[in-house]
Amino acid sequence: MSSPAQRYAAARRRQAALRTELARFAQTYDFVLDDFQTEACQALERGEGVLVAAPTGAGKTVVGEFAVHLALAGGLKAFYTTPIKALSNQKYLDLLSRYGPDRVGLLTGDAALNPHADVIVMTTEVLRNMLYSGARDLDRLGFVVMDEVHYLADRFRGPVWEEVIIHLAPEVQVVSLSATVSNAEEFGRWLDQVRGRTAVVVSEHRPVPLTQHMMVGRRLLPLYARAQTASGHEPVVNPELVSAVKDARRAAGSQSRGMSSGAGSSQPWRRRARGRAPRREVPARTGRLRPAGRRVVLEALERSDLLPAIVFVFSRAGCDEAVRQVVGGGADLTTEREAELIRQVVERRTADIPAGDLGVLGYHSWLHALERGVACHHAGLLPVFKETVEELFSAGLVKVVYATETLALGINMPARTVVLESLRKWNGSAHVTLSPGEYTQLTGRAGRRGIDVEGHAVVLAAEEVEPALVSSLASKRTYPLVSAFRPTYNMAVNLLGRTSRARARQVLESSFAQYQADRGVVELAAQARRARASVEELAGAMTCHLGDFSQYAMLRQRIAEAETELSRARREARRTGAGRQMGALSRGDVVIHSRGRRSRHAVVVEVGTDRTGGACLTVLGEDSRVVTLTPDTTPDGVVRVGSLRLPDSVDLRRPRDRDRLVGRLVDMLRSGELERPGRRRGGRDAEQVVIAERIEGLRRQMRAHPCHGCPDREDHARLGRRWSRALAEAERLQARVERRTGTIARHFDAVCQVLIELGYLEPEDPHAPEGELRVTSAGAMLARVYAERDLLIAECLRQGVWEGLGAAELAGAVSACVYEPRAASQSIGLPVAPGTRLGGVLREELALARRINDLEALARIEASSGAEPALAGAVQAWAQGTGLGEVLEAAELTAGDFVRWSRQLLDVLAQLCVLESWNQAGGGARVAAVAERAYTEVDRGVVAWSGVEGAR
Repeated sequence: MSSPAQRYAAARRRQAALRTELARFAQTYDFVLDDFQTEACQALERGEGVLVAAPTGAGKTVVGEFAVHLALAGGLKAFYTTPIKALSNQKYLDLLSRYGPDRVGLLTGDAALNPHADVIVMTTEVLRNMLYSGARDLDRLGFVVMDEVHYLADRFRGPVWEEVIIHLAPEVQVVSLSATVSNAEEFGRWLDQVRGRTAVVVSEHRPVPLTQHMMVGRRLLPLYARAQTASGHEPVVNPELVSAVKDARRAAGSQSRGMSSGAGSSQPWRRRARGRAPRREVPARTGRLRPAGRRVVLEALERSDLLPAIVFVFSRAGCDEAVRQVVGGGADLTTEREAELIRQVVERRTADIPAGDLGVLGYHSWLHALERGVACHHAGLLPVFKETVEELFSAGLVKVVYATETLALGINMPARTVVLESLRKWNGSAHVTLSPGEYTQLTGRAGRRGIDVEGHAVVLAAEEVEPALVSSLASKRTYPLVSAFRPTYNMAVNLLGRTSRARARQVLESSFAQYQADRGVVELAAQARRARASVEELAGAMTCHLGDFSQYAMLRQRIAEAETELSRARREARRTGAGRQMGALSRGDVVIHSRGRRSRHAVVVEVGTDRTGGACLTVLGEDSRVVTLTPDTTPDGVVRVGSLRLPDSVDLRRPRDRDRLVGRLVDMLRSGELERPGRRRGGRDAEQVVIAERIEGLRRQMRAHPCHGCPDREDHARLGRRWSRALAEAERLQARVERRTGTIARHFDAVCQVLIELGYLEPEDPHAPEGELRVTSAGAMLARVYAERDLLIAECLRQGVWEGLGAAELAGAVSACVYEPRAASQSIGLPVAPGTRLGGVLREELALARRINDLEALARIEASSGAEPALAGAVQAWAQGTGLGEVLEAAELTAGDFVRWSRQLLDVLAQLCVLESWNQAGGGARVAAVAERAYTEVDRGVVAWSGVEGAR
């Protein structure tokens, strides 16, 4: 029992706690703060930065909101940054309702509402631009909240986050909010290094527990057994589920065998090929297990009271098709009153859309599905449509949303249940399995705090979706945060415009990317030290009394390497000779080629080239087989021994033609008409001669070495071979250490080299190219261009490519520096005639992009995105007043995609409007004036609508 003094001291502490800003802030909520929220807020009030890593839906944003509270209480400003505009819009509305329109503003590049308020919600790119421009709105800035900070791992936009963290003034407290990552402490140590004292608060507790399920056919089964293992052990997969999946697969196999068997075939009209033996049916032990149908899944969710639900479908077209399927199948999840409320919200949200555009946008089918409680959500939707879906779902009026993974990026749309139709998605280049981090991010939407007792995640069982796979994704807790930081052209000129080259390198080397690389170097360096120790030990063991055996061992190693090189040269020479032989042949030539140890005769039926441009022969052999011969498959080449006439009408796909041709070839063999193959002679080319002479010289040195006469030579040589391998490994590790040390600074130097070549930077001393660099007038202009293709845009301005264009033409031309197709092979857009002014400008842009890529190749850095003119015609037509329906039909884009790219185009046009003249002739000013008109002409109709303003 505590003493009176201890009780008095505890009471004093409680009284003091009630007088803190945290106590006043906590009173504004109708729930008690969680421990991790309290811990993080206390650190903020102590003046520290904070990194909070917690599951989706745990309430991390409360910590960000407390930073806003502290800023306002202290007469300071607070910036709340997010990775995407949709999340910025949503957070703006949240803070607007809390603090009112006078104190809250929004900046997203295409929206500027009350931009000088004390609390500004913005995308991270906007804050980066403010830091480089030295904006006056940075005065009195006390707090910056970086929501979804794990976004810095994003390859394309992640570097912006690190730029902001590095460049913010030291007195600014940074609140970093992250999903659960396994290396939060590592990230926190870096923040502590670059920002000062930073508290790391990690919570893996979900406020609403998540239950994992799999759906097998029509059955919804728990993923894990009810009786869990002891604490600290992996949960046990439900044996009933495992059995159900096996039974379902067996049933699918039985059905498949029944359909394919001869007696019970569902295709009695199929006749067996004449003259062939009946094919023996080999029943497969397992069939392909198909996932449950969408209507079946929806019925199961409704029956189990698991709605509302988000169903993730990793395809826009799949989302749209899902809505059509379930609505067409009779799904009706709302009451008449709910349907009426849905109509009211939709009419309010879409009141400004011209009636003529509603049909183009699929408004009526969209509304019909909404009234039945069904919707889809993906980037191809019109923004106002997406925001309407978000509002209706959050209000509980829409019961099921079919969405792509973009919905998981922080947008506040929690559901009782999350369903994953598949565990594989397209990542832009291949179909890949979800990572544990992605699985957790998606299923984190399940469970509404204060509404649901538990959330539910459902995965559909399918052929490649086993319970063990789902369990590995659901239970794994290692999601490392890996930096994607890299210096950009805009970053380089901004840094060098503010500081010295040496200081710029130091700033870049303080990035999280270099921090992680350096930590990896520590282990590599240890491996290199161990390898060098092994080399020294082996060198001591092979000591020879006659001389330096390491020299002798190195001579033997160089001989072995030269012999390998000679063998490679011989193979390459044979391959080259084979290619020449094959390329000289014609259709109808009879040749001999080797197949294994035997030689075969064949007739050439086609001469072509393979994917690498090498010779490729299609031949018909004496055994009636059609094979393809290339220098790789037939390195010894072929020998021509005759020819036979081969009419153009011969088609090897016809059995009769093939049999006749083989018969003629066999007759030639029997009659002795074919020439006798001459002896193949392969001379040595110059390269082989040089290598052979080098080998002979090394052998003379080896024989002359004192250690060559050692009686223990071969024993020492065995150690020497081990020594050589150990030395090579030590050198390889040391090279890796050197490559990883200072990687960011070296990349920065390469970027600077490109900028020097193009005239955006110049050495202060022409005779010391590695010395200080000066930003030229062109570089000063580049420093104010904030876009993915910043250097290409700057080059177009400098070279006067856009001068003389009309407003609509300029919009089309600039779109080529903005648009990025979803697939490399995608080609869209209204045609742009080559003879038009716009067509010529687009060709000039492509040439400039190739010039930049050539310089990047010389500097050994990754090629930047080039010009993409596919959208130019559609943008030009839109700016000229063409109707939405015609533009979308010709461009083969969804309304949402067209609006999204148009908004990004407007962002660049707005930058062109305010850029000062960049050449003495005033061309910049003329382009700026045209850019203003282009902005106005593009910013109309669906492009001009703002969901944020409509929601106010």
